[in-house]
Formats: sequence, C-alpha cells, structure tokens
Amino acid sequence: MIRIIIIGYMGAGKTTVGRALSRELGIPFYDLDWYIESRMRKTVKQLFDERGEEGFRRIERNMLHEVAEFENVIVSCGGGTPCFFDNMEYMNQQGQTVYLQASPEVLYGHLLMGKSVRPLLLGKTREELLVFIKEQLKQREPYYSQARHILNVDLMDNYDKIKISVQNVRQLLGI
Repeated sequence: MIRIIIIGYMGAGKTTVGRALSRELGIPFYDLDWYIESRMRKTVKQLFDERGEEGFRRIERNMLHEVAEFENVIVSCGGGTPCFFDNMEYMNQQGQTVYLQASPEVLYGHLLMGKSVRPLLLGKTREELLVFIKEQLKQREPYYSQARHILNVDLMDNYDKIKISVQNVRQLLGI
C-alpha cells in the first residue's frame, strides 16, 4: 500500500507535484482543500469567512482523517494543515510525509500570481506579502521539518524541473 502526504507552504507546488506523481504511479490524488470544498459544498474562502480560521481548521482536521485513511493515495495538504492539532503526528503515522521546501522569495513569486484566491493573503500589499511569508515560514518550519522526507523545490519553475522533482520524490520514497 502506498500513502503519500505532501506538505509545505502555499505556493510550494504540492498540488503540482502530487498530481504528476499520481499520474506516474497510477494511484488517486486528492488535494485536501479541493476535497473539503467538494464535501462541504463551499469554497475554502467561504468556510474561512463563515467559521473563521479556527472553524475551518476543525473541518480540515476531520477531512484529513478521512483522506489519510484511503489506501494507495497521494494527498496534498493546505499550508497550515500540519500546524494545527496533532495533524503532523497523525500524518507521519498514516504514511510517508514529504515536505516541499522553498525559500520565501520563491514562494513570494509563486503567490503573487494567485493571491486573490488565498484567504490568508487577501488585502496584503507586495511588501506585506513577503514579510508575511517570512514570518509564517518561521512559525511553521518546526511542524514542516517533522516530515519524514524533505525536498527543496526552489528550482521547480518549468515542466522539466517538475518532472525532476517528481523523480526526486520517488527516489526519496524508494518507489
């Protein structure tokens, strides 16, 4: 049985790598945020607006416990997922965890393109965004670094480099 759980900061490429790995291995892929939206029939932003971050994180934890029980699965988690409750410990018990590590500057570049759809980034200026990323990474790194495997993805900026990252994940996991 294969159970791979991909973690990292928003914009690190968790969904991109997870989807590509899923295609190569021929096993299902679930993006936890998409799974939540499908099950709750609301967007992550709507859930944040209605229930606040704490309410959203409770839903997220429950949905994580659902998908992390599936067999032969790849799951990419939201950037905050490992940092709440006992989620990181639980993920490590359930499968192989892979932290896609990227520098604040790389994440900043990726997030500039899609910050309007990220509830935690709404209303931030470019300058505030970089400071916010650096501060959050500092807070989240102790959780992320508990992953069984860490892969630097700073150079994952085109299709060929995505393929290399997928191969690196396979090598790390021995699959």
